[in-house]
Amino acid sequence: MGISHSARSAMFAPLDQLGRAEAVAARLVDAINLGLLADAEQLPSEAELAAQFGVATVTVREALVALRQQGLVETRRGRGGGSFVRAPRTPSPWQDRLRAVSLSDLRDVGDHYVAIAGAAARLAAERSSPEDVERLRLATEDLRTAYGAEAARAERHFHLEIAAAAQSPRLTHQEVQLQGEGGGLLWLPLGAEESHREAYAEHLAITEAIADADGALARSLTEEHILGALDRLAEAHLRLVTP
Repeated sequence: MGISHSARSAMFAPLDQLGRAEAVAARLVDAINLGLLADAEQLPSEAELAAQFGVATVTVREALVALRQQGLVETRRGRGGGSFVRAPRTPSPWQDRLRAVSLSDLRDVGDHYVAIAGAAARLAAERSSPEDVERLRLATEDLRTAYGAEAARAERHFHLEIAAAAQSPRLTHQEVQLQGEGGGLLWLPLGAEESHREAYAEHLAITEAIADADGALARSLTEEHILGALDRLAEAHLRLVTP
């Protein structure tokens, strides 16, 4: 399933800190990791990216150099050339990513995520169109049939679509930023089949609350869903770091 236009637009919103190649590179890395930019997809031209991000063309050029060094972008010359995405084939094991953060950091990220995602779900219930609800149902079905890394990606996609359905570019950008900064840890593929079934049922319930325009229920269900994921993640973290 493709990503909605609203979710992609948030990734290319103007940067708060202008003139920083690192900020442009980080935004593009997030887009690749979140699946907003697909493997082998051609990026907009340097001039187009500069206009979208609100930075100088030379800043975009420096960012693309950094991405080429990381193996995430390939630049081809000549006719039909340009910069193309090279999505990572072998992401780091989730155990390594989880060991690298503290329990307090996980809780802090989780608190922030609950606030943003809960507000987005409430607004989505009030503002979403029938098309938005259909995209949420399709995203929910993506989770039902996905496992491992694909399930984690489907989970992140679902929450991006909720933020997009809220019709708030700022909230959508916050969701994207949180997933890039550490919120994506909440959806690590921990491998528990029972948790996967529970997550699918929770997605169904959240989607139906949004479809019924029940903002309070949509918010409550979303917050419970994220807090449950945070509890499972904290338990996995303790198992990894406890001798």
